Amino acid sequence: MSCYIRAVLRKALFIFAIILAVAVAFFFSHRREHPLPPGVSVDHIVVKKAAHTLSIFHDGKKIKTYRVALGRAPIGAKEQEGDMKTPEGSYTIDHHKSDSAFHRALHISYPSEQDIARASARGVSPGSDIMIHGMPNGAGAIGAAHRLKDWTAGCIALTNEEIEELYRVIPDGTVIEIDP
Repeated sequence: MSCYIRAVLRKALFIFAIILAVAVAFFFSHRREHPLPPGVSVDHIVVKKAAHTLSIFHDGKKIKTYRVALGRAPIGAKEQEGDMKTPEGSYTIDHHKSDSAFHRALHISYPSEQDIARASARGVSPGSDIMIHGMPNGAGAIGAAHRLKDWTAGCIALTNEEIEELYRVIPDGTVIEIDP
């Protein structure tokens, strides 16, 4: 084998090793965050779409912030079914969904009466089934790498460990503000 081919192979192997190290570090980075202590309760959630964050609050004090993935078309408010946008506005967590296609899910009260009226005026369906959820069932190994690209149909996605934590501390009726 020529020296040139060996040099190219060494460079390719070096680049592959760096990419693999970065991917592994990114994949496990969510595990370094501190878990919520027992007894914590949440009374307000704020999602900042532009920052890709979901923050939880109790009595006006921020408890923790998570990085999230959103709908595949994250800019702008959800206007109709199938637009792949995450809604914007004030909603509530109306139930814990135990039979989800995703690892745990907190159902959001979208669409509101205003969302329905806007969609009806345009002659379209506003859509439904907007949730905060984990990874698709069986795909939990993706971990934090899921945040590399917005991938949901309009939901707010976390790692399985993160949704487990939130599922435990967010009661039904909790207000969620989804900001641009």
